[in-house]
Order: sequence, then structure tokens, then C-alpha cells
Amino acid sequence: MKIAVIGAGVMGRGIAQLFLVSGHSVTLCDASSSQLDSAVEEIKQRIGRLIDKGRLSGDIGTFLKHLHTVENMEGLDDSELVIEAIVEDRQSKIDVLKKIESRVNDGCIVASNTSSLSISDLASCCAVPGRIAGLHFFNPVPLMKLVEVVAGERTDIKIINRLTELVAQTGHRAVCVTDTPGFLVNHLGRAFSTEGLKMLQERIAAVETLDAIARDAGGFRMGPFELLDLTGLDVSVPVMEQIHAQYYQDPRLRPSEIGRRRLHAGRLGRKTVQGFYNYAETEQSQPTAVTDESAKPIDAVSVCAFGDAKDRLEDFLDRINVTVLDGAELVLVAPLGTDVSTESSRYSLDASAVVGIDTVFGLDTHVTVALNPRTDSGLAERLCVTIRQSGIEASIVRDSAGLVLQRVVAMIVNLAAEIAQQGIARPDDIDAAIVAALGYPKGPLEWGDHLGAKTVWQILMNLQQTTGDDRYRPSPWLRQRALTGASLLHE
Repeated sequence: MKIAVIGAGVMGRGIAQLFLVSGHSVTLCDASSSQLDSAVEEIKQRIGRLIDKGRLSGDIGTFLKHLHTVENMEGLDDSELVIEAIVEDRQSKIDVLKKIESRVNDGCIVASNTSSLSISDLASCCAVPGRIAGLHFFNPVPLMKLVEVVAGERTDIKIINRLTELVAQTGHRAVCVTDTPGFLVNHLGRAFSTEGLKMLQERIAAVETLDAIARDAGGFRMGPFELLDLTGLDVSVPVMEQIHAQYYQDPRLRPSEIGRRRLHAGRLGRKTVQGFYNYAETEQSQPTAVTDESAKPIDAVSVCAFGDAKDRLEDFLDRINVTVLDGAELVLVAPLGTDVSTESSRYSLDASAVVGIDTVFGLDTHVTVALNPRTDSGLAERLCVTIRQSGIEASIVRDSAGLVLQRVVAMIVNLAAEIAQQGIARPDDIDAAIVAALGYPKGPLEWGDHLGAKTVWQILMNLQQTTGDDRYRPSPWLRQRALTGASLLHE
């Protein structure tokens, strides 16, 4: 197939390499000759390394014979597919798409590598909107084996089918998504970072502690603030705000003012050395709760919980050699979407002696220990010492509905359920896309099934009731499957 790529930047050269090694003829177009030279050299080096490592068979010269460059859009008349991969700016893309249309034949497919702009909007400015589609690649293109194939309102379904087959031939996963704000990955990716920012705004814990809980207890590769620093707030904050606005201020997608404030201050992350972490330091500070390690360990506690939470908590206490004893000086509760204050009131306990434990996440790796406003901090410190002596990390956080990971993961599962409800993508594609693009430990719908749809639903309902915030309202997709016992992946 004859493919042209407009724009020889990072994304353009990655797209060109992907199709080149898949056996296609590629024309790379850019207004800058130096950019083209740089792109060809980089593609040449990358292909050479793949051949040297045995990951690609053939001769580098053979591949390069099928790579052509032009400094304008002349000579594209025989192209079968043209992919625009320029700057993420609406008017710039419209101008380029119009130029493409004036130079290609009637049967040519035209695609935009936009990550956030509406395909329907871009296509409405073109002469033949039915042949305009979205091909959203992820950086680095050769390694990130996912492509969102986006259908605008007027895109011909035959075009979507052809693009899906083409992507599949490269070895990448093609996920068909509807033309909605953020498409699939950028939409669903909001839950992790925005909930992290909301917890920071509520002063639940320091960024180091929240990141450590996410990594150690949740299995995420990075915590929300490490991820924001890597991406850069100049990228993340506008995306958060745009998606929130485009969904007419849906509370589920509401950003935090912390992001915009830090963006104005120039604390963007790694690219500016100072973000949520200071990258001028040779080593990042390691997260731990502020505890007195010389404190006397706890050897007995009382438990006020019921059902599975009680069983998990008592099993955990047995493993760390702590006796369950009525009338002990420390009382443990197991909030499920509620906070420690609510559980203290529910059981008519002396709040100063009550500590909450997350029994859903981290009992084998990193335990979240939650205080209420009256908790004797010395008792919580002694509990953390006891836990650490058993070889398990523990962090103290302030009282919070859903503690830390319950609210984060429930939000991720709920947003995935709502994406399925809206038909933005198929349930199996949702999971595959998120694992491939965001590296989550499980697909969000599979994760919901693992925890139990009813458990996630209960967490969200309790979060909504405790906070009074519709941010946590459960998706109908989740509610219906929780009530019927169907899998969240079931259509």
C-alpha cells in the first residue's frame, strides 16, 4: 500500500517506521528539509538495531528503498492513505487536511493522528467528509502496540474496516472508538490522575505516600503524581479541562484547581526539573508515613467489621501475630467507600481509639492505615510498627471516604463502565487498550470483575452518600451487572 505521512516529527517518523517495516511504501512529508533528514537517519538507525537484534529480517537497504521524502505535498496523487501527524491544533490540521484533499485521488483515505480533536469537526471542513477518520497512535509508535481508529459522524464504515485491517497487519491492536472527547484512552485515563489530585487537595496524604500506595498496594507502574510529572502539567491540565468541558462539566471528570495553579507557577514536572517532585535532587525522597519506629508494638486489637471485610481483617491480624480481643485499647474498622468517622459512629465507638484499615487493597504489600480527627496518633504509629515488623509496609493517611485505593480504582472501573454504557468502545477493547496504553495491572472491567461488581458498586454508592458528590455516582452498566451477577465485560 502507498502511504504518505504528513509531518516528520516524533509521531510522524514513528508512524512512517511502523508501516515501512510492515512492507508498505511510505512517503514522509515535511516543510523542513532538516527535519526530513533527521527523520530518515533516525528511522534508518532504528531499523538497523531491529535487524541486529534479530527482531526484523531483511536488509536495511531494501526497507529504505521504500521510504521517500518530499518537502511539499506534491506527488501524493497515487497515495492510498495519507496520515496527518502535525501539531495538535485545530486550524493547522484543517488547513493541512484541505491541502491533502486537493492533491490526492478520490479513492484515497485521509486520516488524522489527533489525540483530542473531534474527527467529525475536522471532517466537516473537508470536501469529502466520509473518507476522513482518526488514527490515534501512541508514542513511541513502534513500541506502543495500540491504535485508536476513530469514526466521525460521517465516516464511511468501509474506511474504518480498511484501517482496522491495515493496523492489524502491522501487529498493533486496532481499537474502534466513537468520536467522543478524549476518545477512549485519554478519557478513561482521567480517573487515575484527577482522583489523585483531589486526594492531595483534601490533604489525605503527601504525594510520596499516595504514589507509594498506588504502586505497592495497587500494582500501578507509577503513582498519579509520578505520572503527571512524566507527562507534564502543560499537557495533562489542558486535557483534563477540555474533556471536563466537552462533557458539559460531568462531575466524574472534574479536575482539581491544584493542577492549574501549579501550571501557572511553571512546575510542570520533569521537563522543568520541579514538579510534584524535585528532579534536581539526585534521589527522590522515599514515602513512608510519619511514625515513631521506637513505639511499642500492638499485640491485641478489637475489630468492628462484618462479612468478607471482617474475615480479611482477622486473617491479616493473624498473619502479623496480633490477637483479636474485645475491649482492647485499639479498635480497627474496615471502611468500604465510607470513612473512619462514619464507621466509628456506626458502632458507637470512642473515636480516639479507632483506626481504619483498607481490607480491599494492600494487605500483603502496603497497608493503608487511616485516622479520624480524634484518633490517638500514638496508637496508629504502634500499629504501623507492628505491621512493618511482619515485613509489610504501612502508611498513615487522614480520614477519607474510600481511603485511597478504593476510591481510585472504583473511579477507574466506573468510568470504564460508563464508556461501555455509551458505546464508545467494546468492553474487551476497553480493557486491551488501557493495559496497552496506560500499563494498568488489569483491564478496568476485568479488575471490576475481580473485585466483584457489587463491591465496586457499594464503594461508589457509599462514596456518593458520604461525600454528597455526584462525582461518584455509579454507571448504569456497573449497577445492572452488580444486581444481576453479569460480568462487566458482558455486552
